[in-house]
Amino acid sequence: MPAFTTLFLVAVLGGLALQLWLAARQAGHIIANQASVPAPFRDRISLEQHQKAASYTLARLAVERWDLLLGSALLIAWTLGGGLDLLDRALAAFELAALWHGIALILTTLLIGGLVELPLAVWRTFGIEQRYGFNRTTVGGFIKDRLLAVLLTMLIGVPLLAAVLSLMAGAGAWWWLWVWLVWIGFSLTLTWAYPIWIAPLFNRFEPLEDHKLRARLERLLARCGFRSSGMFVMDGSRRSAHGNAYFTGFGNNKRIVFFDTLLDGLEADEVEAVLAHELGHFKRRHIAKMLTLSSLLSLAGLALLGWLSQQAWFYGGLGVSRPSTAMALVLFILVLPAFTLFLSPLLSRLSRRHEFEADDFAAQQTDARHLISGLVKMYRDNASTLTPDPLYSAFYHSHPPAPLRIAHLQGKVAPGNT
Repeated sequence: MPAFTTLFLVAVLGGLALQLWLAARQAGHIIANQASVPAPFRDRISLEQHQKAASYTLARLAVERWDLLLGSALLIAWTLGGGLDLLDRALAAFELAALWHGIALILTTLLIGGLVELPLAVWRTFGIEQRYGFNRTTVGGFIKDRLLAVLLTMLIGVPLLAAVLSLMAGAGAWWWLWVWLVWIGFSLTLTWAYPIWIAPLFNRFEPLEDHKLRARLERLLARCGFRSSGMFVMDGSRRSAHGNAYFTGFGNNKRIVFFDTLLDGLEADEVEAVLAHELGHFKRRHIAKMLTLSSLLSLAGLALLGWLSQQAWFYGGLGVSRPSTAMALVLFILVLPAFTLFLSPLLSRLSRRHEFEADDFAAQQTDARHLISGLVKMYRDNASTLTPDPLYSAFYHSHPPAPLRIAHLQGKVAPGNT
C-alpha cells in the first residue's frame, strides 16, 4: 500500500475514532448530570427544562454519530473506492472541453454528496427538531430552500469555479496566489452583498418597529461608535423556534438582525445587553482578526494545493488514475478536513476567548445581570445543555460552556447588585 494511502487512512479512521470517542464522552457526561439542574441555574430553569435540553442534545448526538460514519464512508468511497475515478471517466464520455469537464466533475461530486446526506438533514428537521417543538418548516418550504440553495450554488459557483480552474491551468507556477486574490475578492463581495441580495431570498426582513426599543438600542450604538444601515427583524419563526441575533455585511452595508423569536423571549434590557455583546466583537476587532486568520489559512492551503497538484503520489494514493487541475481541486476539498481536524480545538479556543472579551465589553456598556438573564433565557428556550463534557466542549464549541460563561459574568456584576 502506498505510504500516502496509509497516511490518509490513518487520518480518516483515526479522526473518526477520536470524534466518536468525544461524542461518547459528551453523551455520558450529559446522562450523568441530567438528574439535577446546576446550582447557578436552579432559580431560572426547571428540572423538566434541564432534562429536555439533555434529551435534545443526546438526540442530536445520535445524528452526529451517523453523520461522522456516513461522511467517512463517503470520503473513502470517493477516493480509494474509485468513485471519483469512475465519475471522471463517465463525464469524459460527453467530450466536454477541459474547463467544463472540470466544472461538471466538481459540481456533480458536491451534488451527489448533498443527496447522500439529505436523509440526515430530513431526520434533523422533521425528526429531532419536530419532536422537541423547534421545527416550523413545512415539507414544501424545506424542498424550496434546498432547490434555491442548489440554484444559488450554480449561479455563483460556476463563474467562480471557471475562474479558479482557468487560473490553475494557465497562470503558471504561481497560480495559487492569483486564485487566492480572486477568493478574497469573491468572499468580500459576497459578504457585502449577502444582506441585500441573498438573505432576503430565504427570509423576510422588516425594520425594527418597536420605537422605544429602537431608541434605546440607537443610544447604545452611539455610545459604542457603531454605524449600521439599519436594525432588522427576521422571520426566523417561519422555520424554527430557536432565537438568535447577528451582524451581517461590512463597510456601509452593515446590518443588525434580530430573530423575531429572540425579541419575543427577551425583555428590552436583555436585548440591549445581547446587542452590546455583539458590538463587543466589533469593538475588539474580532471579525477583522478572524477574516485575517481565514485569509492566511486559505493562502497556506492554496500554496499546499499548488505543490500537491504536481505530485503523482497525491492522485495515485487517493485512487485517481487521471490527474487534472479539477481532480486536484476536488481531492483537496474532500481530503483536507481529515488532515486539519487538529485545528478544531485551536480555533474553538480562540473563538471562546473572543466570546469572553465580548461579554466583558457588554458588562461595561450595560448591566451584566441583564446579559446573564438574557443568556439563561436563550439557553432555556434553545434547549442548550448546561452540562457539556469539558473535553468535547473544548474541541468543538465556539462559545464557553454555560456554567463558565455565567460565572465569568457574575464576576462583572457591580458590588451590591448581586
